[in-house]
Amino acid sequence: MDDKDFIRFIKSMWEFNQIEPIGSFYEKYNQEINRTSGVQHPIGCWTPQVLLKDRLVEFICFCLNPNHYHFLIKQLIESGISEFMKRLIGGYTNYFNKRNKRKGSLFETTYNAIKVKTDEYLQYLSCYINGNVEIHKISKAKNWPWSSYQDYLGIRQRTLCNTEVILKDFQDVLEYQELADYVIKNSAERKEEIKKYLLE
Repeated sequence: MDDKDFIRFIKSMWEFNQIEPIGSFYEKYNQEINRTSGVQHPIGCWTPQVLLKDRLVEFICFCLNPNHYHFLIKQLIESGISEFMKRLIGGYTNYFNKRNKRKGSLFETTYNAIKVKTDEYLQYLSCYINGNVEIHKISKAKNWPWSSYQDYLGIRQRTLCNTEVILKDFQDVLEYQELADYVIKNSAERKEEIKKYLLE
């Protein structure tokens, strides 16, 4: 609904991504936002407490849109993805329902996941996800603070995503940006190819 919801979702991506459950942090988070009056960098407004060895998944890239989201993540422990997603969806739904005085589920389905089988498709998916907001004609991808694309371009330096998994296969950031631009412009033509990949 607003920046506060986006910030809360990204904070959830940090906080729920650990092996030991943290419980609810709705009140703690609201106190933090109220204390700072919401005047903060939209992503870098907290100090993450998750140690690398304690995580369920590793984020490669992400994009939050107003009505859906995309993650490219690597599972670090058995059932790590399903456990992380269960906590994220449940925790965020709880927050959103309390804030908006509503009840019931928030998302249409739990989540859909596919296994990435090739390096080529890994690179393509990173560009598709980083450029997703532009593909849906919501905003220019490089201007959207609610994705990892600014981290890939070096506009912002955050540690949520391991960008090196993708960028190591490119000569420089400009080469990656050229591929991302191509994917953004030609995503409609590849829809059938993507559907075929998902059904394999």
